[in-house]
Amino acid sequence: MTKYRLVVLASGEGTNLQALLDAEKAGRLKSGRISLVVADRPGAYGLERAAAAGVPALLVNRRDFADKDRFNRRLLDEVREKGIELVVLAGFLSILSEEFIHAYPDRVVNVHPSLIPAFCGDGFYGLKVHEAALARGVKLTGATVHFVNEITDGGRIIAQKAVPVKPGDTPQTLQRRVMEEAEWQILPAAVEEVCREITGIQNKENKDD
Repeated sequence: MTKYRLVVLASGEGTNLQALLDAEKAGRLKSGRISLVVADRPGAYGLERAAAAGVPALLVNRRDFADKDRFNRRLLDEVREKGIELVVLAGFLSILSEEFIHAYPDRVVNVHPSLIPAFCGDGFYGLKVHEAALARGVKLTGATVHFVNEITDGGRIIAQKAVPVKPGDTPQTLQRRVMEEAEWQILPAAVEEVCREITGIQNKENKDD
């Protein structure tokens, strides 16, 4: 069975990366193989998680580059060199360039901690999303897995899951609930779905040839 080579890009604790690693180990992510982990800042714990799982990992420090384009070119070079077929953003805070996105059309997947189109777009990341949800007084929030395009959080939605907002929630408690009940559940399932979708497309193309 073909297993697609995945890279997971992470900036912080790497909890979504861990969910993917656990899913692969448990056989729930069976059509893809995490072949590389890349962090964009020193101290990102995702590098430690990768090492513990025996997955190759590297640091491409955003601060070492004069501008976004140079950083993205280096990132793209590293990913291409490893033969990566699907890119998964898991708490990755650097913005990908159009060049990078065009190099992997419908092959870059992101998880966002809200029910898009609510609380998404430029400026909505991390705790800011949950702060906005609480300020608005919504009763339901959640997470979305979507393809990445040139518009921030604007790509086609792959999966969503709703999570209740509870009385007394803080941004921190809400963030944790969204991670545990939504992000960690739908991200591995969505990645598996995309890998199977790629398989179907390629099988059809082979038959047509």
